[in-house]
Amino acid sequence: MPTANIYTSDNAHKEAIVALSPKLRAMLAEELTSGSHRLTSREISIRVIEVCTESSMIAPVEIEIKAHAYGDRAPRADQICLAIRKFVKNNVPSAADVRVWIMLAELGHSWEE
Repeated sequence: MPTANIYTSDNAHKEAIVALSPKLRAMLAEELTSGSHRLTSREISIRVIEVCTESSMIAPVEIEIKAHAYGDRAPRADQICLAIRKFVKNNVPSAADVRVWIMLAELGHSWEE
């Protein structure tokens, strides 16, 4: 289950991102779908985290995505980050800068199907 932690120190950005989160979940599911696993928006967890001071951030909005390292995701990592960045900037125009990182790792889970 991929997660996206979104950090901002600006309340206006926070509110806009919270409102955008259903569309962002769908977009992340699309971008992170791989040949090995087709994702739905219900499988994406988004957390919007308010940071106390903007001076401790690189950009007004920072996004860290964690997902399983399926083989076809790694070559597309930069492309995925740029697509998410563009999507957020287009939908939160007050965010002058958005930085996105994706961390791909071997992941386990704590539930059984």
